[in-house]
Amino acid sequence: MMKQEHPDYIVVEGPIGVGKTTLAKRLARTFDTDLMLELAAENPFLPRFYSDPQSVALPTQLFFLFQRAKQLETLRQTDMFKPVHVSDFLIEKDKLFASITLDDDELALYHQVYERLTLDSPTPDLVIYLQAPIDILMQRIVERDHDYERPINRSYLKKISEAYIEFFYYYTTAPLLIVNTNDFDLSDNDGDYNLLLKHIKHLSPGRNYFNPIEL
Repeated sequence: MMKQEHPDYIVVEGPIGVGKTTLAKRLARTFDTDLMLELAAENPFLPRFYSDPQSVALPTQLFFLFQRAKQLETLRQTDMFKPVHVSDFLIEKDKLFASITLDDDELALYHQVYERLTLDSPTPDLVIYLQAPIDILMQRIVERDHDYERPINRSYLKKISEAYIEFFYYYTTAPLLIVNTNDFDLSDNDGDYNLLLKHIKHLSPGRNYFNPIEL
């Protein structure tokens, strides 16, 4: 029943450390469906990027772009009768990171590759954008303690968070749900999670907001 009542293709997005993968995994378990995850640990350039961004910014970004495009191609080829898919990345956000990390010449080259790879990317039925203050993001990154994320600093995280805010301010491609995760336990609190599921079920078209502390 839940598969019939909820969007077919759900994308969870937000800055590093906000909990998008955690939420995507819970949604996939709830709907008993396919899960498509961002595979950051497979990017061989990422550890060097966080230590010295300028030295490997372009290969880091292109690796992610090719990886995500391949995953979306797989999604297009899956059984169309399987009604729900959940992902923890939106392909358009790739350009968000590129605009921050690449210089002008690199960015021009990147855009040429991007346009050729993502022309037929499927449009989500719902995008869930998770937000949290920088201090909370830093705390979550430290707590999960991924080796390649240890060099991440507040300055870089602030740029990413601000870029997300601007990106979703203008985002109209799919229905959007903006969620404040400051006091929202995505991993262990069933009450918070069930409130979110109920909210998803009754969404209005366009832009929506969910702030658990106001409920």
